[in-house]
Amino acid sequence: MEKKIIQTDKAPKPVGPYSQAVQLGNLLYCSGQISIDPKTNEVFLGPVKEQTEMVMKNIEAVLAQAGLGFKNVIKTNIFLINMNDFPTVNEVYGKYFTQNPPARSTIAVAALPKGVHVEIEIIAHT
Repeated sequence: MEKKIIQTDKAPKPVGPYSQAVQLGNLLYCSGQISIDPKTNEVFLGPVKEQTEMVMKNIEAVLAQAGLGFKNVIKTNIFLINMNDFPTVNEVYGKYFTQNPPARSTIAVAALPKGVHVEIEIIAHT
């Protein structure tokens, strides 16, 4: 099997040496997305609700580039710098997974890139 790199201008450019997503066979591995506006490549550090909306839209753009949608997502990992943000992040996240949600882990971390409060990575099935 050959890996295929997924790249779109509708999601932020990587901030390091990684791809937005890699497809191998029938699995798509999406790198963690943070609240970067893909139009300006500027980091958004506003309220966590708005950060989460931006993260989910960035994930949606990467999935779309691979011809997929949220219904294809089978696993997510959410990283938060403050577990008090969990209810807010969960509310936004839930709007994207209304039926048959994927497996998920939520992990508290000391810090995230660029000073953001939430990062989400996904694995999807083609």
